[in-house]
Amino acid sequence: MKNFLASPPRSCAQERGRYAMAVLAGLLLAASFPKPGIAGLAWIAPALMLAAGLGKSGGESFRIGYIGGLAHYLGSLYWLLLIPYRWHGIPLGPAAGWLALSGFLALYPATWVWMMSAVGRPQSTVHSPQPENPTSEFDVGRSFMLPEVWLQRTRWTISAAAAWVALEMIVARLFTGFPWNLLGASQFELPPLIQVASVTGIYGVSFLVVWASVSLLSAALMLIRRPTLRGVWIGEIILPLAVVVAVFGFGWHRLAPDSPPDRLLRVTFVQPSIPQTVIWDESKADERFRELVQLSESALTNQTDLLLWPEAAVPKLLRYYEEMFRPVTELAKSHHVWMILGADDMEPRPGSTKDEDRDYFNSSFLISPEGQLVNTYRKRSLVIFGEYIPLVRWLPFMKWFTPIPGGFTPGERAVTFDLTDLEVKTSVLICFEDTFPRLARESVEGDTDFLVNLTNNGWFGESAAQWQHAASARFRAVENGLPLLRCSNNGLTCWVDAQGRLRQIFQDKTGSVYGAGFVTAKIPLRPPGERRAPTFYHEHGDWFGWSCVAVATVTLILRIYGPRRTR
Repeated sequence: MKNFLASPPRSCAQERGRYAMAVLAGLLLAASFPKPGIAGLAWIAPALMLAAGLGKSGGESFRIGYIGGLAHYLGSLYWLLLIPYRWHGIPLGPAAGWLALSGFLALYPATWVWMMSAVGRPQSTVHSPQPENPTSEFDVGRSFMLPEVWLQRTRWTISAAAAWVALEMIVARLFTGFPWNLLGASQFELPPLIQVASVTGIYGVSFLVVWASVSLLSAALMLIRRPTLRGVWIGEIILPLAVVVAVFGFGWHRLAPDSPPDRLLRVTFVQPSIPQTVIWDESKADERFRELVQLSESALTNQTDLLLWPEAAVPKLLRYYEEMFRPVTELAKSHHVWMILGADDMEPRPGSTKDEDRDYFNSSFLISPEGQLVNTYRKRSLVIFGEYIPLVRWLPFMKWFTPIPGGFTPGERAVTFDLTDLEVKTSVLICFEDTFPRLARESVEGDTDFLVNLTNNGWFGESAAQWQHAASARFRAVENGLPLLRCSNNGLTCWVDAQGRLRQIFQDKTGSVYGAGFVTAKIPLRPPGERRAPTFYHEHGDWFGWSCVAVATVTLILRIYGPRRTR
């Protein structure tokens, strides 16, 4: 009689081991981002995830990669569950969004593992002899068929890095884009390394991390396959190691101390720390606005040139409600200060006669020291389910998964805010727009002095979301060679210099970055009229990312239609 208590077949245990390895890789990848933000784990996780899929069939490798990606995104995006929207006390909508977004994003690492794991299967064009009885399915150096030639293995590792970057380029653009936690952002605490973003964008950092990671995997496989040749691993890592060293050298050169700035701009950041439930409660609109004005009055006891309020600071339409517009303009006039603030805006549609025929915008406004509304910027990239509901016209039930009553219309272009008497120019990015390399680049002109980000991460409580957002944002400063000023509802309110270094961050009396208060910073500026030297990235954009897309396209074609010779 069959013993049902016997151990499962070895192949089943091995399959579970592969999936466990993929889950571990995903969790390590999640841990490389804040919090905890252990950058070194990002150099290990891609190799571990790819190793789990090596040698498996296309469908199997895709499933393994998908499980690893799902573990990564469920772990790193946990803060979506903190959105304070409940159905009978159950976070149904946030949980649905968390699962749906994580499930969608997991398709990208799944595709990557599927593309690159073919090297270990019998269909590989170049391979080594198989042992008759491999000791373990994970005895990868012996049982998997790696290319015999070093150049071909190097091509494989570089192709893997290019494919990863190509997928990041897609995720940053598809369905309005979600370039959150691109792999390079995990290295935000390594200023010498991330300076390469001034040439390649953040995608260059992602490339280096994946290239080094897969090269380490190749070195491990060669050690297992040829254990008597102890130095065989050196050839696998020497090239990426040399490039990483060169990149660090370039970074140290860019970080060399600058001469003292010719002038300084005094900027006061106000962080009101308004709970998201209060923002949604219209009955508390006037009360929270009064508290914001009072906090700003306290902040302006020290002389300043520019006052910043975060996204959604003004609870009603600024241009249409006198009880909002008047206090703002009087605050600017009484303290003779420029103001940049976040508020909603509205425009009737041309020829409309109905109240519902209106377009609403998530906007920022520039107010002059004379109390004049000088300019307006409207957010171009909207958050799905947070600022618009997809397919709601055809699938009306979709609105049940979000607390927003309607949707915003995206803006059309970047706008320069000109602080004329100060001879200062800046551009604003709203919410997660500072995670988009191309949006920040489009916002910068030759005479732009710095970028401003107004954001509200109050949706996600006191979580890792604020830290992850700020980590990504630091790369926009490096890419464009400009300081970045961030004013947030509940963290992180800070400013970053042109090399991506965090220079000053708001903390309340308890040391928390999430509380209410204000901070004043002195931002270095060039002499009036002097144009900055543009970075290579700002001049040429995502040239490196698109080059990786081209390489990945060739890899994909070979993966699908390439030769399938066997011995």
